[in-house]
Amino acid sequence: MTSLEVRPERTEPPSPPSSSSPSSSSSPSSPSPQRYRAVWRWHFYAGLFVAPIVLVLAITGAIYLFKEPFEAWRYQDVRTLPAPVAAPRPLSEQIAAARTAHPDAEVMSVIPPAAPDQSTRVILSGAESGPWAQGVSVYVDPGTLRVLGEIDDSATFMRVVRTIHGELLAGTVGDRVVETAACWTLILIATGVHLWWRGPARRRRRRRGGRGALRRVHALTGVFAGAVVVFLIVSGLPWSGVWGQNLQKLQDATGSTVPDADAFARTSTVPKLSGELSDDPDAKVPWAAERLPVPESADGGHHGHGGTGGALQPGALPVERALATARATLRDCAPPACEIKILLPEGPEGVYTFVSGHRADPSLDRTLHVDQYSGRVLVSYGWEEYGVLAKAVEQGVALHEGRRYGTANLLVMLAACLALITLIVTGVWMWWKRRPRGRIGAPARTTDRRTAYGVIGIMAVLGVLFPLAGVTMLAVLLLDVLLLRRVPALRRAFG
Repeated sequence: MTSLEVRPERTEPPSPPSSSSPSSSSSPSSPSPQRYRAVWRWHFYAGLFVAPIVLVLAITGAIYLFKEPFEAWRYQDVRTLPAPVAAPRPLSEQIAAARTAHPDAEVMSVIPPAAPDQSTRVILSGAESGPWAQGVSVYVDPGTLRVLGEIDDSATFMRVVRTIHGELLAGTVGDRVVETAACWTLILIATGVHLWWRGPARRRRRRRGGRGALRRVHALTGVFAGAVVVFLIVSGLPWSGVWGQNLQKLQDATGSTVPDADAFARTSTVPKLSGELSDDPDAKVPWAAERLPVPESADGGHHGHGGTGGALQPGALPVERALATARATLRDCAPPACEIKILLPEGPEGVYTFVSGHRADPSLDRTLHVDQYSGRVLVSYGWEEYGVLAKAVEQGVALHEGRRYGTANLLVMLAACLALITLIVTGVWMWWKRRPRGRIGAPARTTDRRTAYGVIGIMAVLGVLFPLAGVTMLAVLLLDVLLLRRVPALRRAFG
């Protein structure tokens, strides 16, 4: 519903856009032309400004849906072994073998093989720094300890696609731009539905060819795909900077419970490392566990330093023994649909962290913290601890990524991306065909103040629900009042 043109010949006379249409052409039961014009003007400018960004998001999102099959094919030479390994070497030895490729690099996380014919992935710190920095993945044959190869995760094709999709290669500023465009797309859909349902386009006068054909394609695409597009946008907002953080705060205030303290008593009730897990892109901690308090291991008289580089503390359990303890709790994590990711203890009070990630069903995901000395499970956090909001977000994320219900889910999300592309292309095309020379060709302002205030009130509500859209909405209003109406050249250009 990102149309930039909706049958202008029925709402604007041939005179300049600043003049108003006579209302006598509308029947008494038809909607107010003033209200229609006010909604159309907001729809027009929103579509004009966010169309390029949303087009990029739709294209990159469609590509990223195929990340897993693409990377399984692209990196099969280092991920797949010629024959299954019957007796793998201890995981600690595999980690040591991987570190020979980069002796000075720290171990970010370890992903054991999900099948006997797969390699072990050891992710070491790369050249980048910061909480979301990507590492270098070193792949090791678990039977021979031979290093099969390494991949710079910050430079892969899908990593670039994801960075464009999430932040337009512009860091925090890009993240805010993407979030603003996504929120405005929801407003575009709402105003587009109003224009289609209540406006002159609902009249049965149809044209064949030209703008009439484009309008029909645009309208039908919006009608049939609008609900899925709305879901696609809303389910992606939890990853955004402003709206996502506010949602996390709402979850903290109203939603999730804490891990079962009776079954898994924590050694520390202070969330000393709260939020640290969510900053590791390779750990892929579930959204609901991103703010999970991280306990401490009981030192038990052991002292030492390090741990992040791969060397464990004196007296600490080898990683393979800690993994064996964790597997007893992670019985539902069955390969190849589910894989386990491991974060090594950081310092003498650090813990082993195990994250089981199920590809299709987020209700089977679980996050464990294990005492590095005793092997005792300190925290087990999974679906039963999630609140209603957290469960909704986790299911939404799985659907958004096209993995919840297999191929059918992927195809529906791909169709939503293609629908967005169609809406943008047809909307811009209609605007290009109808724009007057030397002017933007925007719909005329409403001359009814009550109508204008009513539409602005509705937009204000949407602005409160989506703060970045509200801020930009206010900026547009100020620009219109202080500049566009006062400068003759701009007034003629923008209408």
